[in-house]
Amino acid sequence: LSTITLVEGFTSAQFIAQLKQRTDLVDDLAATPSTLPDDVSTLLGKQLGLEGGSLEGWLYPDTYRYAPGSKISDLLKRAVRLQREELDKAWSQRDPASPLKTPYDALIMASIVEKETGKASDRPKVSSVFNNRLRVGMMLQTDPTVIYGVGPSFDGNLTRRHLQTDTPYNSYTRTGLPPTPIANPSKASLYAAVRPEETPYYYFVAKGDGGSYFSKNLNEHNQAVRKYQLGR
Repeated sequence: LSTITLVEGFTSAQFIAQLKQRTDLVDDLAATPSTLPDDVSTLLGKQLGLEGGSLEGWLYPDTYRYAPGSKISDLLKRAVRLQREELDKAWSQRDPASPLKTPYDALIMASIVEKETGKASDRPKVSSVFNNRLRVGMMLQTDPTVIYGVGPSFDGNLTRRHLQTDTPYNSYTRTGLPPTPIANPSKASLYAAVRPEETPYYYFVAKGDGGSYFSKNLNEHNQAVRKYQLGR
């Protein structure tokens, strides 16, 4: 048997691109091998009737074993089934005070937590920041959603212009959750999304060691930014 790993936080397009490179898998998804991974994600998402109309968020990050000659679509369907099961389990254990209205909201929140966490143990705290913001109607202001909205043309350099250009995914110009997940979240992020730590935090900043410093208010946050980001 062969194996392939879907890394947590990868987009569906990234995983599909990986699958398409495997010569021992049958690409049964598109009329031509050059069909873009994003189009494949939409095609299969619609076929499976997934909320959001694509595979984004719906693939369970794991190492998959398969027999050479297997179809790509079968592997993706297996990943969708597992993610659905994990999402249902997590949703049934959500905090009653959660501002998330639906399991799909939880999937979206989990994808943001996934992309924003450098240190696994920070997940419930990172989730608390975004849940707290959602609860009071504050903008989420999270860079990974903006980057996702920019799309394949993003070159790794997030500019002020990106932050100011409105897209459905720009959480600096729009309140609430983005319309779809922005990556495929792990089981740990699903649980963090629905059971965040109870904290008074509304801000956090990367400390440079993989972890984050959490703050209750903007003043404290600005001091933390000066210390950890600007080295003042």
